[in-house]
Amino acid sequence: MAQYGFLGLGIMGNAMAANLVRAGFQVMVWNRNPAKCAPLVALGARQGGSPREVATACDITFAMLADPAAASEVCFGPKGVLEGIGGGRGYIDMSTVDDATARTIAGAVAERGGRFLEAPVSGTKKPAEDGTLVILAAGDRALYDEAAPALDTMGKKRMYLGTVGQGARMKLVVNAIMGGMVTALCEGVALGQKGGLDGAEILEALDAGALANPLFRGKGPMLLQGEYPTSFPLKHMQKDLRLAVALGDELGQPLHCIAAVNETFKRARMAGHADEDLAAVFQVVKQ
Repeated sequence: MAQYGFLGLGIMGNAMAANLVRAGFQVMVWNRNPAKCAPLVALGARQGGSPREVATACDITFAMLADPAAASEVCFGPKGVLEGIGGGRGYIDMSTVDDATARTIAGAVAERGGRFLEAPVSGTKKPAEDGTLVILAAGDRALYDEAAPALDTMGKKRMYLGTVGQGARMKLVVNAIMGGMVTALCEGVALGQKGGLDGAEILEALDAGALANPLFRGKGPMLLQGEYPTSFPLKHMQKDLRLAVALGDELGQPLHCIAAVNETFKRARMAGHADEDLAAVFQVVKQ
């Protein structure tokens, strides 16, 4: 049976790795804070001492890390993936990074004799727990096919998008649109409430028509309750918006709306809402 590694046990990675273990896969886990491995070890996973150890021991190693800096550190840093990869073993980075970072990691893995696939995901905490993520993969096609059973355990849909970098670009497009939708919802609810409308009735009207969608259904009640239990940290959405704006610069595509949304999220992050759910952007929108 194939041996799988999993690096990064945050909100998303913990749930994704747990699904692999529960499905009967042999999994070795690692996290910068080793204590986060304990619940997965209790489920039946093994604990690795470093990314190098995991990449050496496993046929395919997954990573789910916070940002490009973390993804690069786990790959290139001391006792990192690069020191253990080789022999045709696979490395699948599911972190949301920019396309340049994905290509840099891919090239380094290939030079060491490994195979690389980028596979960022669309979905937050609940889809990660339910195994209903959308996986946006690009890179080594044979590795994509080989990892299919594990990918299908973590997600409800997977797409193969071609050369490395295209997965990263697709994820940034999806999250940029998501950030815009949440900001529009916040502005609309704030406008309606200041105009004397009931917040619950605003959400009911939206859900009854063409604007009905799971995102509004999930985030709308948070706005009314003023509580933002973290499904997708606001700081990570702001990071993705920043990367999307940078991609627009690179490709010469004007992004008037997304750039403005990024500034709103930046203001919310600086106002102390970084670790709350992305819906906490409402706190600065309604002021």
